Amino acid sequence: MPYTYAVTSHSPAKPEAVFTVLLRAATWPSWSPIDSAEIEGGGDPDLPQEVGDVRVFRTGRATARENIVELLADRRFGYENAGGPFRSYRGTVELAETPQGGTDITWSATFEPKLPLSGPFWRWYLTRFMQRMADGLAAYADTAPTPGVA
Repeated sequence: MPYTYAVTSHSPAKPEAVFTVLLRAATWPSWSPIDSAEIEGGGDPDLPQEVGDVRVFRTGRATARENIVELLADRRFGYENAGGPFRSYRGTVELAETPQGGTDITWSATFEPKLPLSGPFWRWYLTRFMQRMADGLAAYADTAPTPGVA
């Protein structure tokens, strides 16, 4: 049975700035609970990633491998979690410029855990963890130097 979550946050930064931060794995430990980030195969985490790149994130003793599956410039960042406690996991970060300025960030996912009956726990945990991710992204994007963004 698939489960979902969705969290939102608002950044004073423009969508281009938020998207630029999302594309650079090296920034993630600066604004999220993630301890370290690298690109599988030795890619440069300071450069923008592309569809097909696999990022490896470490938080404490946990390791997550995420494959970038969709990029829509300044609007959508899609990824799939490879392995871990999930049979399937498809996450999306949607960016929407607001009329008053800045960007609304919606971070959501649909997932199916491997362990039966663990879905409610994972929805509870991921909702809280990803709210921290969205809030950190929103704040960081407003203050970070973003190459190529005015």
